[in-house]
Formats: sequence, structure tokens, C-alpha cells
Amino acid sequence: QVQLAESGGGLVQAGGSLRLSCAASGRTFSSYDMGWFRQAPGKEREFVAAISNRGRITVYADSVKGRFTISRDNAKNTVDLQMNSLETGDTAVYTCAAGRNAVLREPSTPTAYDYWGQGTQVTVSS
Repeated sequence: QVQLAESGGGLVQAGGSLRLSCAASGRTFSSYDMGWFRQAPGKEREFVAAISNRGRITVYADSVKGRFTISRDNAKNTVDLQMNSLETGDTAVYTCAAGRNAVLREPSTPTAYDYWGQGTQVTVSS
């Protein structure tokens, strides 16, 4: 019902910036809260950031607060993740997810989301 596609990943040096984008299909995008997760090799998937359906509420993991910014444009059916001051520890596959009322419920929990993108690789070198 909802298809998500991430883009913008790549290789960047520590201290640099990247902007990820997630494009959603359909005309009900504004009905969904959106989140970003990441998973590094050998580690569990972890929460990065989330935004409510109208963009009024944002939630961030402690590890990215002050460095990452999540935003959305419902007219374009997109959710972005601006990543600044990147660290080698940010290296992971980043995936966007959609879920109804995820922010209000448990935004950091993967089970709060119903649809997932394929992921995009972010590699931060030293």
C-alpha cells in the first residue's frame, strides 16, 4: 500500500555532511508518521529520528541530537534526513519507515512502523 525509496547515501569524510531523502508512493503520505533507522554490520537496527504526519513533532536518538535533522514535505511525498558533523560511527544502512501514529506511540521501536524502504548505504571514513 505504501512504497518507500531512499536515496542520497554515499561515502563522506568524518566531519562532512549528507542529505538522505525518502520518497513515498500514494496519496495518503500525510496520514503516516515517518522514521529513520540504521543498521551497521554485526549490530542491531537502531532508531535515528522520527517525525509526525504533519511535521509538527520530531524525535531523535541521543546519539544524533544536534547533528541530524529530520524534515518532510507532504506536497512532494518526501522525508529527508540532514546529517551534519558525521562520524565513523554513523556508518550504516539507513532505512526509512512509515507507521500510523508511530510518534505518539513508540517512535523508537521498529514494530510501530508498517512499511519499510530498501535502505541506502552511508559510509563515513576517517
